[in-house]
Formats: sequence, C-alpha cells, structure tokens
Amino acid sequence: MSDKFFFKGRQDARQHHTAYGGFKTNASQKSGSKKHPLTLVVTSEARQQEIEAQVAEAGLHANITLDTREGAVESITELTALQNKAATVTTTKAPSRNDPCSCGSGLKFKKCCG
Repeated sequence: MSDKFFFKGRQDARQHHTAYGGFKTNASQKSGSKKHPLTLVVTSEARQQEIEAQVAEAGLHANITLDTREGAVESITELTALQNKAATVTTTKAPSRNDPCSCGSGLKFKKCCG
C-alpha cells in the first residue's frame, strides 16, 4: 500500500514551548519586591537606620548588611537608581490646521493664529 493515505503527523519537528521552562522566559524581575529584595551594604549603624527609613518610605524590600571593617565601601546604588528614576515625559499636541483656535476666537487655527 501507499503511505499517502496514512497521516503520520507533522514531518518537521518543532520545539515545544516548554523546552525552555514555559511561557514568559524573558520576564524581568522587579527589584525591591519581596521575591527579589535589594542588596545594600552600609558601614555604620546610624547609616543603616537612615537607609531602612528610606526603604520603608519608598515601599521597597531590602537586605541591608552592616560592614564595619576598615576600608569598607558602602553600596546603595540599587536604591538610588530606583529613587532617581525619571518620570515619563509627555508633550502637548500642537493644534492641527482645522482645529479651533486656542485664543478663543471661534475660528479655525489656520485662519486665526496659524
């Protein structure tokens, strides 16, 4: 018999979506959450209390470690990066030619101020 009457399924094997751990394989992790807390290093107890207050004010979660060794370096860059995040810039739309004029004359923009 000929094998053209028997369906054998898809001939080219394609990779299954679960091969790499499921959907959303490139999902980003929100730093500062309970699941992914910030990792901060401070050099004094007073500074640790200041940083804890800043973290609580921002509503974040952080693991703050105290390093009192000689020549220790403070590392709070993750916190400052989240606090200094730039706001979204929005611009106002310029009026098109057939929109009513913004001066209040009731004319079209092209006949009044444009």
